[in-house]
Amino acid sequence: MTPQSRPPTVLDIPCEGLLFDNDGVLVDSDHGVDQAWSQWARDRNLPPEHVTAMVHGRRSADTVALLVTDPKERPAALVAIDRLEVEAAVTTTALPGALTLLKSLPRDRWAVVTSGVTVLARARLATAGLPTPPVLITADDVSHGKPAPDGYCAAAEKLGFAPARTVVFEDSTAGAMAGAAAGTTVIGVGQRGLATEATVVVRDLRGLRWRGGVLSLAAADLLRF
Repeated sequence: MTPQSRPPTVLDIPCEGLLFDNDGVLVDSDHGVDQAWSQWARDRNLPPEHVTAMVHGRRSADTVALLVTDPKERPAALVAIDRLEVEAAVTTTALPGALTLLKSLPRDRWAVVTSGVTVLARARLATAGLPTPPVLITADDVSHGKPAPDGYCAAAEKLGFAPARTVVFEDSTAGAMAGAAAGTTVIGVGQRGLATEATVVVRDLRGLRWRGGVLSLAAADLLRF
């Protein structure tokens, strides 16, 4: 599945399902992420700037495994960061275009695939005022987090579509790699999306339309295409 231009000013991508990363695509959780992980780092005498730079697009369990050397200490460390992130979810806001696009989609056509745990994902979506996803795949649902393709493969399967018939929206390198490994078409989102290998990058979800098996980016603000 490759983007097609009809005419050159219109970018149309045939697809049956839309798979969204959550943080950085649907919601802005950066403040809460920095707040929670900085506190977690200080509690363990780790440099907050180092820790916050490495967490995006990664499951908390995977980050904890990298930073906590003693395996016996990891369960408590994981409980601590998950609690801090849920508490900080109150600062989450919807990103431009997210609500309009999600409300326009049939319920059987979209899913959210996130590296966050389920309770955190639901808290951020609810705080941002976004609809509950018909399919939600979180860190609790997969054995291997992004950049492994497990989450996106599971979401496509639950929607009933082959991954090749879906589009993934991602803002992280690990997430874009996961979407590509699953065999989907990947669209990067935002400035962070420019650091991925996505051929097409949009500023945000404003101007995107899906109808009749075609995703149109005609009115989107394209950062790369």
